[in-house]
Amino acid sequence: MTELPARTLRIGLASPRNAATVDERLDRLDRFLDEAADRQVAVVAFPECYIPGLRGLDFDVPAHDQQRQERALDRISQSAGRYGVAVIVGMEWEVDGALQNVAVVVSGQGDVLGMQTKNQIPPSEEPFYTPGNARQLFEIDGVPVGITICHEGWRFPESVRWAAANGAKIVFHPQMTGIDLTGPSLHRWGDPAAPYYEKAMVARAVENTIYFASINYAMTFQESATTLVDPEGEVVAWVPYGDEALLVADIDLDLATGFYAHRLNRDQYATDPS
Repeated sequence: MTELPARTLRIGLASPRNAATVDERLDRLDRFLDEAADRQVAVVAFPECYIPGLRGLDFDVPAHDQQRQERALDRISQSAGRYGVAVIVGMEWEVDGALQNVAVVVSGQGDVLGMQTKNQIPPSEEPFYTPGNARQLFEIDGVPVGITICHEGWRFPESVRWAAANGAKIVFHPQMTGIDLTGPSLHRWGDPAAPYYEKAMVARAVENTIYFASINYAMTFQESATTLVDPEGEVVAWVPYGDEALLVADIDLDLATGFYAHRLNRDQYATDPS
């Protein structure tokens, strides 16, 4: 019997450097999409709050301007349609007067499919962002995908479990972990002496039996690498620390069964009335 070819989705994880202006960031986004189109990538994911940059860290971010953000999203949509590549891009977005940290999903036809808010905000971001309160799945080429943003993916595994239990084959994890000014340099992925972040990537994948794709900036002192982990907890590929690059990989959708996510027995967590 002839073995059927695996069902795959070709993804790209963009690891850009920080840039001083939104226009520079958009230009880099276009360059990544150009490369992705040449390599027949279906979707490219960018780091957390890529437009205009994540606030409260060691680099300057322009003051919030919602009209600028809307113009940027229009340009991203046009680029996605021109290159025929879907985009997941971290942005900040104003909703009812509150500023939220979101990941916007744009189809390869240039249509905005929706936004996933960051629902668990770390203390360092509370002066800048308001948490969201809902989760959703998105479809890329018919494949259900979830999104969890930085801190909530590291510290709140429920955010990934929700997506896996609802059918996601892969969860994208836009993040920003590290600094450019000073700090320890990492050289080996998953080094026991390094921060816990890369170990958490493996846990999020293997505890749910799905792919986990974590997307970080290229920084001088990164604390985790842009990485794809498979449903068995094996590292498929990662971008060397400090490198600005596009990681491209084919994910085998048949391996992403969500087996352990679906085995969660909520009855075992009922409060004992006694």
